[in-house]
Amino acid sequence: MKLWANVRRAARRFLRRDQPLWLPLRSGALRVTTRHWVLLFVWIILTLLAYQTGRDIFFRVSYLVLAIEIFSCLWALYGIATFRLERKTITPRSQVGRFVEEQFLTHNTGRLTKIWIEVRDESELPAHRVSRVLNALGARARWGWTVRTLCRQRGRFRMGPVTIATGDPFGLFVFHRRLRETSSAITVYPATVDLLTFASLQGQMPGGEAIQRRTHHITTNVAGTREYAPGDSFNRIHWRSTARMERLIVKEFELDPSADVWIYLDLERDVQAGQWYKDAWRERDLTSLWLRSEQLRLPPSTEEYSVTIAASIAKYFLRQQRAVGFAAYGHTREIVQPDRGERQMTRLLEVLAVLRAEGRMRFADLLALEGARLGRNHTLVAITPSAELEHVKVLREMKRRGLRVIAVVVDANTFGGRADTERAAVELIASGVPTYVVKEADELARVLGK
Repeated sequence: MKLWANVRRAARRFLRRDQPLWLPLRSGALRVTTRHWVLLFVWIILTLLAYQTGRDIFFRVSYLVLAIEIFSCLWALYGIATFRLERKTITPRSQVGRFVEEQFLTHNTGRLTKIWIEVRDESELPAHRVSRVLNALGARARWGWTVRTLCRQRGRFRMGPVTIATGDPFGLFVFHRRLRETSSAITVYPATVDLLTFASLQGQMPGGEAIQRRTHHITTNVAGTREYAPGDSFNRIHWRSTARMERLIVKEFELDPSADVWIYLDLERDVQAGQWYKDAWRERDLTSLWLRSEQLRLPPSTEEYSVTIAASIAKYFLRQQRAVGFAAYGHTREIVQPDRGERQMTRLLEVLAVLRAEGRMRFADLLALEGARLGRNHTLVAITPSAELEHVKVLREMKRRGLRVIAVVVDANTFGGRADTERAAVELIASGVPTYVVKEADELARVLGK
């Protein structure tokens, strides 16, 4: 009787388990369900009755239950071993407001129909709905689908890995297998808006000596020649030198003497506002909020507005064939030297995609430190949500040195902050600095195009 009581207590303990038992296997992991433990308990009872009574009926039912257990385990193991999944990312780079597209192809390499296959994706991209359950996948059958996801957040996101799961018809065993080889990463660039106009620049007229800095952009200033390297454009080839040297020779160029445009971005953590949206908004389906009347609606955060403004201004000046540089102090110091062309725009978007407002340096210190290297007739675009007056004094001093200074103030009060940004904007305007004030839900093309 004591042995029988111990068996009953052990059975109740297994039946009350909230977490299933996981067994690591070479092909994945085995999850034993509660139904298996019930059947195993029944088999133990039948086996005991068979040996106690000696009746054939108990032996036969016991053998049947054991055969079902073995058959179910082999079925689930065979199903997970004969399943293949291919994943292909069509757009490894995208932009906020645009779509990321992936293609999936499944293949049942076995000779038995798979009753169900669960595909569970562990991607970091928000609202990327890849996980699904495939039913009745026939023998040697292939089936694929395409997933298009609207990008709502800039950054670099891991795609995958994918975990597949399948079981037997009786629901006794479930095998899991993680396909790590399907993992990849995509980069989502910040959103940009097309600006029709912006503040005028200094240094429009060319003149003086060329800037001694190599550039991928073709200019009128040839610095020298070198051997051809993979990726060089054919219009850079110097054919006379190529014929003389009997190998491909390309020209190198220097920037013309027109002034550079520098964009300084304030990423100090303490002056940002609107961080509440990270927890509240990302849990909701915001597809209908991103595109409304063909107007992009950004998350209510000074960080996201500032990054979008920086990308849009850089795009505006690069289209005018100006050399654009960038400086910001986030988690680390980020400096992009001035250059022209599409490559520079891509380089800036790559940097802005991963920048976070985690800096400790005040914007006034950034201006004083990085602005010391700027010469006369350079143009500085300062973007900040800060209400401190120290950076206003630094910008006023830089203007006296002969720099063209443009300020973009992101009004933190409209994002839930309590800073007096209006006073800082008034001081900038009184100092003769062209100032743009951007508020939450403003149309950037209209506000910056004044």
